Amino acid sequence: MLELLITGPEPTQQQRRELIEGEVIRLGRAPRSGWSVPWDLLISREHCELELKNGLLNVRRLESARNPVYLDEVDTREFSIIPGQGFRIGQTIFQLVSVDVADGLSGSRIEEQSFAPEVLKRFKFHNAEQRLEVLTKLPDAISRAKSDKELSQEVIRILLKAMPHATAAAVIQYPPHPGPDEKPILMNWDTQQEDLGRFAPSRRLMTSAINRNEGVLHVWQDTQESNPAFTLSGNLDWAFCLPLKGEASRGWAIYVSGKFGGPGSSSITETDIKGDLRFTELVCDFISSLRQVQSLQKQQAGMAQFFSPAVMEAVRKANSDKVLEPRESDITVLFCDVRGFSKKAEAAQENLKQLLDRVSDALGVMTTGIIKYDGVIADFQGDAALGFWGWPSQPEDGPIAACRAALHIQQEFIRTIDNPASSLAGFKIGIGVAHGRAIAGKIGTQEQIKVGAFGPVVNMGSRLEGLTKQLRTSILVDEATGKYVRTHAQPEEMRCRRIGRFIPAGMNTDLEIYELLPPVEIDGRVTDAQIETYEKAVDAFVAGRWQESMELLNQLPVDDRVKDFLLIYIATNNYEPPSDWSGVIRMEKK
Repeated sequence: MLELLITGPEPTQQQRRELIEGEVIRLGRAPRSGWSVPWDLLISREHCELELKNGLLNVRRLESARNPVYLDEVDTREFSIIPGQGFRIGQTIFQLVSVDVADGLSGSRIEEQSFAPEVLKRFKFHNAEQRLEVLTKLPDAISRAKSDKELSQEVIRILLKAMPHATAAAVIQYPPHPGPDEKPILMNWDTQQEDLGRFAPSRRLMTSAINRNEGVLHVWQDTQESNPAFTLSGNLDWAFCLPLKGEASRGWAIYVSGKFGGPGSSSITETDIKGDLRFTELVCDFISSLRQVQSLQKQQAGMAQFFSPAVMEAVRKANSDKVLEPRESDITVLFCDVRGFSKKAEAAQENLKQLLDRVSDALGVMTTGIIKYDGVIADFQGDAALGFWGWPSQPEDGPIAACRAALHIQQEFIRTIDNPASSLAGFKIGIGVAHGRAIAGKIGTQEQIKVGAFGPVVNMGSRLEGLTKQLRTSILVDEATGKYVRTHAQPEEMRCRRIGRFIPAGMNTDLEIYELLPPVEIDGRVTDAQIETYEKAVDAFVAGRWQESMELLNQLPVDDRVKDFLLIYIATNNYEPPSDWSGVIRMEKK
């Protein structure tokens, strides 16, 4: 059986009207025939027509009606609703509810009512002062909870204290959209009646509330005994269930059950229960907000592994979904790899766990350097790390931040290279830095966030890192980065040396490559004068004056390994440039 529950702004303004299949009913403040709702002046004398057809209530606003009919707070002239749904005219809520009659119990009447949030807000608290006092203790109780189970226990304790006439309460968790026979994933409960026995809340009631996403009340007080279709615990008269809101609490609900009166229990009315519903909804909102905050904190903690504090602050200040969206940007890529890892892995076959720990420490140095200078961790590939700058916000100093990170990583490895006790002992690294256009942004979901960068500049960073092995240096940068550093960076912080023009293996375009160097105060093996000498040698090499180039290169220190590459290249070509010499060295795969 279906009824229309009519609820006005005052507690006494309530009606229940039985609906008959196929009957057309006029609804208004004072219709000539039909149902009158006299308390609301915003309802016209004759406002709308109702017709129950095939389990749906069809609602049509009359042309004479002055004010709107709101469905989901949208002015709608004609619509249909199912049990559990409702509409509003003025300050009055109209809700379609089902009233079931239990089979096999003569004269028993089992009522089910559902309450949308706007309906619950009209119910008034009883003993408001006592309940608010209990509610003030909720934050402290929740702060003590270290798990969902402990949180559930604290919530149940507070609910039962605020509602002394309730017999039992439970906090339950189901998967999203549970079926009527599905068992809860988690359920904690407690009772104020020692002889109640095992308390088993109605699955039908709980799944109904979760799937409708609104409060549902079952009342079976007219029966001489409880109906097992609605509860598995004897001698109880009513129960309600309210779902928690929000994605972080999807599938969670609070269940409360009790008796209307009898030996040892206080007498209560259905109005009292609705006050309890309103109070429980307030608790649900509080818990939902808390779980949402905890979910965001976990998400931010996960994001902090990839983003620097400065980037995290930018995300917090703006709309995070919009800020993290993939978009085309000018970015600077840093690709860092551990040298000789394959040989070390082969040599450490009997102790791979120790090798893994060492590689993890090496990756930790890389990520620390990237995040320290406000970069974003994009990926790990075995013993290599990829970071980038320029998304979600552009750095003020362009590619220089990436160069600072590269030098920081380089110096951290240099400090431990000769320390046998260090997990980084024996490791060397190569770093490639490139600047250019790419698409960067978030991949995946909010729960499992990953960021990435896509474009030729990413491949360029990897190629430059690979060239560090052949050119016998630690850090190589592309032309855009090298020229920017020379123009904007202070030599007291970093320096650049032009190495020459190359076509990396697997590419067809030549580019000018630079070596990134720390200041002389940190590493004096290459002085500014030696940089000038080397670049004169490069100019002579490109121009085909190889004898002059060799003479200049031989003026450099023996431990300047970069010059060896040009000397070997010249010797390999019999000290004479080829007839088609263009000044560009094509690199082959090693």
